[in-house]
Amino acid sequence: MKQQILPPIIADQPWRVLIPLTMLVCFSAAVLYSAAGGSMSPYASSQLIRFALFLAAALAISYLPVQLARTVAYPLYAIIVLLLLGVEIVGQVGGGSQRWLNIGPLVLQPSELMKPTIVLVLATYYHQLPAGMTSQFRPLVPPALLIGIPTGLVLLQPDLGTSLAIMFGGVVIMFLAGLPGKWFAGAAGAGILAVPLAYFFVLQDYQRNRVTTFLDPESDPLGAGYHITQSKIAIGSGGITGKGFGNGSQSHLDYLPEPHTDFVFATMAEEWGLIGGLFVLLVFGILLRWGLNVARRAPDRFSQLLAAGMTATIFFYVAINLMMVMGLAPVVGIPLPFMSHGGSSMMTNMICVGTLMMIDRSSKRGGSTGLA
Repeated sequence: MKQQILPPIIADQPWRVLIPLTMLVCFSAAVLYSAAGGSMSPYASSQLIRFALFLAAALAISYLPVQLARTVAYPLYAIIVLLLLGVEIVGQVGGGSQRWLNIGPLVLQPSELMKPTIVLVLATYYHQLPAGMTSQFRPLVPPALLIGIPTGLVLLQPDLGTSLAIMFGGVVIMFLAGLPGKWFAGAAGAGILAVPLAYFFVLQDYQRNRVTTFLDPESDPLGAGYHITQSKIAIGSGGITGKGFGNGSQSHLDYLPEPHTDFVFATMAEEWGLIGGLFVLLVFGILLRWGLNVARRAPDRFSQLLAAGMTATIFFYVAINLMMVMGLAPVVGIPLPFMSHGGSSMMTNMICVGTLMMIDRSSKRGGSTGLA
């Protein structure tokens, strides 16, 4: 037998993912350092501290039994729904939206916690549902309510991006659970027909402006189209190698809005160019490929759905943010995982990573979630 040199607690970690992920966060700290005008404060230092703390939390999650995740799914869902109701009653307003709760020294955004939780609770539901009932209509009602309640509460904040993320995670689980394809086709058709109604009667004024700006950003380049226009200028001006570290004019001269959060990729691309962008995409590709492999190797239905759903949640963040900053999607306030400054986004994505590590560890040990 081959002798193991490293202690098991070190050797058992998925270093092929954790090392690139750590490199990405360090790279993001360099971008945030530049965005702050050459200072570790206030963005870069807190980014590194948060990553270290949430990485420790992810490692702790990875050692939990998978069966425990299924056991706490419904209670955890109920608690977060109550927190979302609390946001509506006593939530803190910031940036024109009411999304945060002050719990002592902690400022919490419950809607972020709902993104992995909706995946967890639906994976639990379809694990417990007999396979023959998946294609029946009546068992569709509970998951529709599980998705609809938090989505509606988040839309009231209003937060279109997070509500779409919750819906996306839920729909992915329903699709992977084996629901008939004609149901999704019908829902897509109904959604297309409902778009005009949603545009005029559901979306807020600023959200309608984002949609119209996405369709024609040059129609108001100094107003509603300013974000997208400046982002595309920053990305395009970076070229192949970029302008150089600390030499980004768009962010340093305050042309680029939110250079440390939603548009951090544009900040990076201006200074690091195509090479920096390819590095970012490579790390995300490694992470997402690993997540899909974890789902494929998972020993049971619950673990497979949970791993695939957590991977899809990270994918949604990445895809929507990159499309947004390049003008391929409306600006909906979705941060770029592990690069955008913000504790809520880092927490959500590290919960996803920790859950994937938990399932991966269970699969390697030949474990299961227990009785169906």
